[in-house]
Amino acid sequence: MDLGIIGKARSGKTSLFNAVTRGTAQVGAYSSGNAPNVGVVHVPDARVDALAAVLHPKKTTYAEIRWVDYPVSGFGTEGPAAQFVGEIAKMDALVHVVRAFVDESVPHPDLTVDAHRDIEALNLELTFVDLALIERRLQRMETEMRSMPAAQRVELERHRDLLQRMQKHLEDGKGLRSMSFTADEDKELRAYQFLTRLPVLVVVNIGEDDLARAAEIEAEYRAKWTEPGVAVTALCAKIEAELSQMEPDDAAAFRADLGLSAESPLDRAIVAAYELLGLQSFLTAGDDECRAWTVRKGATAPEAAGRIHTDLEKGFIRAEVARWDDMATAKGSMAELKKAGKLRTEGKTYVVQDGDVLNILFNL
Repeated sequence: MDLGIIGKARSGKTSLFNAVTRGTAQVGAYSSGNAPNVGVVHVPDARVDALAAVLHPKKTTYAEIRWVDYPVSGFGTEGPAAQFVGEIAKMDALVHVVRAFVDESVPHPDLTVDAHRDIEALNLELTFVDLALIERRLQRMETEMRSMPAAQRVELERHRDLLQRMQKHLEDGKGLRSMSFTADEDKELRAYQFLTRLPVLVVVNIGEDDLARAAEIEAEYRAKWTEPGVAVTALCAKIEAELSQMEPDDAAAFRADLGLSAESPLDRAIVAAYELLGLQSFLTAGDDECRAWTVRKGATAPEAAGRIHTDLEKGFIRAEVARWDDMATAKGSMAELKKAGKLRTEGKTYVVQDGDVLNILFNL
């Protein structure tokens, strides 16, 4: 899963990047150059840990997220620079960091903090990019259709109508992520680089003084930003970046001293990203490896098998399925699972559930 971090200068997005990468890809807040900062991190998963604790596999593998921190220099009054549009469009979702604190570290701090204003401003910038793309395509289509016989214009006219509907939606102040498309329309639109079709996780970056009100602030922003494909979380990126440098026990003690929940808001942000994208995890477990795999919600057993290897999907016969906690209780013993009636055999139509442990049986 690829998540692109965007935001205005001094929003704290690089602090967030340092926090989520947990020190494995540390960068300074004002690193030189226009290249994005990139970090690949494991998704914490207690289910994988539980299975590895009883099976003692040779290898333990977690799902991964690639975080890409785009430089603020890539954004201007007219939206992201052309060199970044294509890259940003390839992300699975955007993480928009907005400042909700007064930055006292600058000589003349900006006291007019308005995160709602900043969210609207960036949404508008991305909307302009999509509108410009639609307008250019419509102009080319009009030119193409002038030289076509009427019978040959049918498909182009239908596509033009689709783009005009999208244009109207954007002009009404709504992102394309909130539009519904048929399977055929969705296929057509894959050739475009629309930015407002991407789901967005809004990270409200609060100050240390507001830590006690984090839940209240998060609820306030969720109540306002309700568009489909948008999720909201509130956290203090500066604190989270500091905690990411500590040993787990020390970080937990520091959280307790600050009166914070033991659950990291970064972990909640990852859960929110999975929800936005309609993703879930299934597991495979054995002596060689315990591993989490990411798959879309609603995926069938053969589709999940294809995530492991294409040959498993092509030659799929059936899947042995157990719940992760049942397998942990049975210490990975298939015999114990069968004896307890906790191991099922499922066919090609089985819809995989979050936390399923799959053993794929196949033949090529």
